[in-house]
Amino acid sequence: MKKLYTLLMMAMMGVMVVSLTSCEDEQIAHTLEGTWRGNMYISTEWNGRYYESTATEITFSKDPYRYSSGTGYWVDYYSGAPWDYVANHIEWEVNNRNIHIYFVEDGNSLVIRDYSLNRNSFVGYINDHGTDVDFELYNVSRPNYSSYRWGYDSWDYYYGWTRGEGSESTESVSKPRRFVRGK
Repeated sequence: MKKLYTLLMMAMMGVMVVSLTSCEDEQIAHTLEGTWRGNMYISTEWNGRYYESTATEITFSKDPYRYSSGTGYWVDYYSGAPWDYVANHIEWEVNNRNIHIYFVEDGNSLVIRDYSLNRNSFVGYINDHGTDVDFELYNVSRPNYSSYRWGYDSWDYYYGWTRGEGSESTESVSKPRRFVRGK
């Protein structure tokens, strides 16, 4: 009986650890949501020459049904290179506090493990093939959920939201051009 009790307690502790990590992953994903700009301090090799990126912009859009993942885009800007920028759509997920990013156009992936994140800054490093690449990004926009009136819709009694007065956004986001790197 004592062994059964011990096994049940161990199983419950395992479930608690997994559920606490899941909540933390959701909080990280919520904080990531928005557009970040700054520098990834990366370089690209093309035709035997190296080009340094001058700025990076990453947008994380949360999937409303899978609270710790989503899609977005990642654009690295260059100066003095044969191209102006390299743009990729991304799919991302927070799992066990690690941020996994898949680049759709390139077909590459990376994991951000060591970072500091708050509502205004996202700083850390990415290990790229054995080399630590520093990054320093700052939040430039977030979804404005305060522009909605939350609660019941009086016509159909379903819980939802309606658009607040004067909250229409004048910004539009255009899709970045796809850039295919030469080998």
